Amino acid sequence: MPEGLSAPQVPRGPGRTVPGAGPNVPIAPPAPFASLDPGRQDLDRTGRPGTAPIAAWQALLVAVPVVVGSVGRIPVGALTDRFGGRVMFPVISAITILPVLYLGLWGHESLAALLVGGFFLGVAGTAFAVGVPFVNGWFPPERRGLAVGVFGAGMGGTAISALTTVRLVDSGGTATPFVVTAVLLAAYAVLAYAVLREAPGRTAPTEPLSKRLAATVRLPVTWQASALYAVAFGGYVAFSVYLPVYLKTEYGLSQADAANRMAGFVLLAVLMRPFGGWLSDRIGAVRVLTLALAVVTVGATVQAFAPSLLPVGTIAFLAMAAALGAGSGATFALVAQLSPANKVGAVTGVVGAAGGLGGFVPPLLMGAIYGSYGSYVVGLALLAVVAAAAAVFTFSVVQQAARGRRAAHRA
Repeated sequence: MPEGLSAPQVPRGPGRTVPGAGPNVPIAPPAPFASLDPGRQDLDRTGRPGTAPIAAWQALLVAVPVVVGSVGRIPVGALTDRFGGRVMFPVISAITILPVLYLGLWGHESLAALLVGGFFLGVAGTAFAVGVPFVNGWFPPERRGLAVGVFGAGMGGTAISALTTVRLVDSGGTATPFVVTAVLLAAYAVLAYAVLREAPGRTAPTEPLSKRLAATVRLPVTWQASALYAVAFGGYVAFSVYLPVYLKTEYGLSQADAANRMAGFVLLAVLMRPFGGWLSDRIGAVRVLTLALAVVTVGATVQAFAPSLLPVGTIAFLAMAAALGAGSGATFALVAQLSPANKVGAVTGVVGAAGGLGGFVPPLLMGAIYGSYGSYVVGLALLAVVAAAAAVFTFSVVQQAARGRRAAHRA
């Protein structure tokens, strides 16, 4: 299943949503707390006496499946090296059906139920660690950036979810989007097993899982790419999850308007991901990453001053969306080019986990910052600093490693 086939955010009344399934951007603010908008004037920042800030509750419920899906990518990536995508794609898709149906039919009525459903929903997030090594095996190194970028564009399921969920709920009720998603997952599981084939010449590793993972974490490319993906894809996840809350709070937009703008952000990032991979095949992943991170630095700095949404804020967000998408594509072009062939899945698992965890921290941080100070300035300034540091790291340390790898290949 492509990265990011995201199930729906289901409205439950004014401003209310419940989580859906998605390998990448998992759930939206839940029904019990999403209506307690931190920007509403009739509530103080804690929402109710004795509770944590509402923004923090929203961020926590969004973050749970992100963490599970991120950490789960590590063993799933290694298992893909062993069993292949033809087995692992159907398995992950079939397992995901259970939490999707649970959340749609029973699990959206309480905070505890949402947390439990969101935890198991995170299994869907491991699908990315299946797809990268599977796609990687079918293409030569000079074409892997574009190929993996096209696969990664599946994260556009988030935008599809945002644009279709309300219509599905209006036409069939709350459970409809979840049931539709479950049917699609079942159909994909059957189709994948029937149609997919492993790349010619694929050799399954015979070493124990623990030994392969230990060897993977010792590779320099694992940690270098993990740091970069935590910023690039982590930034995308954080914005796609938290942007509607930010826009409603900072600019007073309606739920529908904020969701539509988030969908535009996601769509641009999705389109730029294969472009980033394609460009990496031609001018090098290091150059693409350095430029993308520099654009994020500028965009976050501008947005930290909360400019008017039209045109400055919109330009800043769209520039960051394009840069984060291209940077995500370039990161896995780097992984595909520098990783040993028999460890691409394991490396992808670790790097993918870093990206997911990179998306876990910012929503929690932004919620906590707004709950404490009533402003997002500090959070956006921190993003600018981190992106700038990552650009310097890419231009120096990662570039040196890439040159060393190319020299070793020529020798």
